[in-house]
Amino acid sequence: MSSATPAAPDPIDAHLARLRTERGCSPRTLDGYGRELAVLARLAAGRPWAELTEADIRRWMAAAAREGMAASSLARRLSAWRGFFDALAARGEVAANPARAVRAPRRPRRLPKALSPDLALRLVEPPAGTPGADGRAAADPLEAVAVATDPAAFEAVRDQAILELFYSSGLRLSELTGLDACYVHETDHRSAGWLSHEEAQVTVLGKGGRRRTVPVGGPARAALDAWLAVRARWLAMALHADRHALFVSRRGPRLAARAVQRLVRRLAIARGIPAHVHPHVLRHSFASHLLQSSGDLRAVQELLGHASIATTQIYTSLDFQRLAAVYDAAHPRARARR
Repeated sequence: MSSATPAAPDPIDAHLARLRTERGCSPRTLDGYGRELAVLARLAAGRPWAELTEADIRRWMAAAAREGMAASSLARRLSAWRGFFDALAARGEVAANPARAVRAPRRPRRLPKALSPDLALRLVEPPAGTPGADGRAAADPLEAVAVATDPAAFEAVRDQAILELFYSSGLRLSELTGLDACYVHETDHRSAGWLSHEEAQVTVLGKGGRRRTVPVGGPARAALDAWLAVRARWLAMALHADRHALFVSRRGPRLAARAVQRLVRRLAIARGIPAHVHPHVLRHSFASHLLQSSGDLRAVQELLGHASIATTQIYTSLDFQRLAAVYDAAHPRARARR
């Protein structure tokens, strides 16, 4: 009895699997690539990949532009297609990459939005009376128990530690939510990122699977001390909780990214910040203020985890804007320049 020959894996599925295993792409990145490659498959309408031409790619990109697709979306689509055809070419399944010579439209350069130093300090300064704001929760077990059993106080201490850590260390949202309270390597769990309390630093897994370690400043460490005391007391009382996660919700699981976005926005409004604040604004503020103070672009690149210094150089434009604003406000000839 002859057995059927197993079907060859779908090239798109195989490509996405390699991106996941070899390049360590995140689920969100893989979802985006998958959507763009599904569009490519639909447009190809069953034609073999080797028969697609540069003219096909240009025509499909032009049609998307006429339909109003943004330049950034067009560039993302073209990047996904190029990567796919590069993989096919490397395995000899196509003679050449038909998307390689196609240029994406130039995207307008958008500077990242950063808070001024005064606004950033206003945001991370806890209001008077915030539980654990002075670090006493770390030293007072009775207070830690009281805070751990009070939902509002529990969240106030946790949220303050989150704000301080964002601004102190310039973490991405996914990096912060992925932190464990300490390094764990067990059968069912291995830390992607963790707090090293004694060394006052956090180790995170960033984009492209690049790991980096960044320091935690004094105020952030004090806020984390208060939170760790409350967290320890709460875990001792909780029946079902993620005992590895640094930041947890009252119900027990690791704090979700969407919840962190909401709490940052809520605290910014409550503390009178006249801007739309989200976690990446704090990352931009960290980078901009550090560069303004130090002028060390390479150090800022390392702390942010950028693969290329060209990505970090955008913060030099922010710094020039600040200098230009000072000039316009103070120089006698600024009015003539305007």
